[in-house]
Amino acid sequence: MIEIGLNKLTKNYGNKEVLKEISFEIKTGEHVAIIGQNGCGKSTILKLISKEENKTSGDVFIRKDATIGILTQQPKVELNELTVTEILYSSFEKINFLKEKLDMEEKKMLSVTDKELEKAISKYSKLQEEFITIGGYEVTSKVDKIVAGFNIQKLVDKKYKTLSGGEKTIINLIAILLQEPDILLLDEPTNHLDINMLEWLENFLNNYKKTVVIISHDRYFLDKVVKKIILIDNGHEEIFHGNYSYYLEENENRIMREFNEYKNQQKQIEAMKKSIKRLREYGRLAYPCGENFYRRAASIEKRLEKIELLDKPKRENKIPLTFDVTKRSGNDIIEFHKFCFSIGEKEIFKNAELFIQYKERVCLMGKNGSGKSTLIKEILNHNSSIKIGSNIHIGYIPQEIVFEDENITVLEEAHKYFHGPEENLRSALFKFLFYGEGIFIRLNKLSGGERIRLKLFCLMQKDNNLLILDEPTNHIDISTKEILEEALTSYNGTILMVSHDRYFINKVATRIVMLEDKKLISYIGNYNNYKDTVKRQNKI
Repeated sequence: MIEIGLNKLTKNYGNKEVLKEISFEIKTGEHVAIIGQNGCGKSTILKLISKEENKTSGDVFIRKDATIGILTQQPKVELNELTVTEILYSSFEKINFLKEKLDMEEKKMLSVTDKELEKAISKYSKLQEEFITIGGYEVTSKVDKIVAGFNIQKLVDKKYKTLSGGEKTIINLIAILLQEPDILLLDEPTNHLDINMLEWLENFLNNYKKTVVIISHDRYFLDKVVKKIILIDNGHEEIFHGNYSYYLEENENRIMREFNEYKNQQKQIEAMKKSIKRLREYGRLAYPCGENFYRRAASIEKRLEKIELLDKPKRENKIPLTFDVTKRSGNDIIEFHKFCFSIGEKEIFKNAELFIQYKERVCLMGKNGSGKSTLIKEILNHNSSIKIGSNIHIGYIPQEIVFEDENITVLEEAHKYFHGPEENLRSALFKFLFYGEGIFIRLNKLSGGERIRLKLFCLMQKDNNLLILDEPTNHIDISTKEILEEALTSYNGTILMVSHDRYFINKVATRIVMLEDKKLISYIGNYNNYKDTVKRQNKI
């Protein structure tokens, strides 16, 4: 059964056409990802499906009576005065309504006459049967299970308005999952989730029998939970029946096919043009008997005019990131033993140990709030218990990028780090997709992706031989992640990074360090190697 249908759907914002007559169908129970570069219209599609925005033209079909739940990245101010518990239990709207009716019928039965009692009991029994059928007595266990899965026990009594932005997004996600709508629309559901939360969500969605439409830059997550990819490119759609890895392979094949078709057509056109020119020349030389040559040339010319020209396939513009290192560090980069650290009465590390050597690419992982970013800060602050090796020059990208002066422009910020004439600086910024009026945007107006692009630009102007990256893939699209991966794997220095992006970790990391129970446990290899090691250990 078709759950969602889009037919020649177009969406304009002013003079900008974002979606151009896109058409696709999503069937009941399908798990689908919508992918594409930032700004291509992915979130717009979800808002059009959920009726949060109006289409410019075309049609959106939703199965009759289908319920829709949508997760966006915006906090819900209407929830500010509610506690997390109240929000989660409010997800069961129909169950709550029936519970109120059951309570009312119970009170009525206390005051009815004997003649009315049988009728009241019958009515109550029917309500109770419906209550049981829709899972009324399972609400508490459902809430407890999902609270444990997302490890938010400490948040349940807090008011929504007191939560951080990331915590609000997690609560919004949980509330929608509890509703179990027929159509689940998830815009970046993996943001702010640690590894345990991600794996719990993957398992939940894999067991979710209803329709799921996801926007995500988490490629590992997409590989796990979707079986269909809809690529939005230049306002148009392209459909791939498989997970993200399948899409990568098939999309490359598609581009090669289209490029070969384009080349063959160009050869055909060139050959036809040469034939036309040659026949006309024969006609000129055969004058006055060359009319036949001219007719044949005109016939080919008409066929040439009717050919539907193929566009040359375009590959994504990728930022050529290269981190140059001329000042080599020593072999011992970071070292500490029996490291203890507390914030107030909260103990973060107890007898923790870590040793990082030259050219290692170490990924620090662990639950949210376990102390990963705290360790990064203590290394940067040169904590006396942490030994930093000789000739170390650190480049750092924090989780939240804030510039010293948010009121200056991109060009002015870049000038601080770039040595050379402004003409060369503008050319360099162009490679980072800052050009035209974009170089005059004030820093406080930049998006998350633009912030990290500018921070990367500034970082790469320095000769850093140790890169410390705290969630470097947050807010950047997949194509930029791929280029960052290539740059980091070819980097001739040492890397310490915090990340929950398992696809990224698999590409870059040579060692995983898990922060567990206030200690650091090392595993050689990438994330998949770590998972294999843990499985083997659990079997012993």
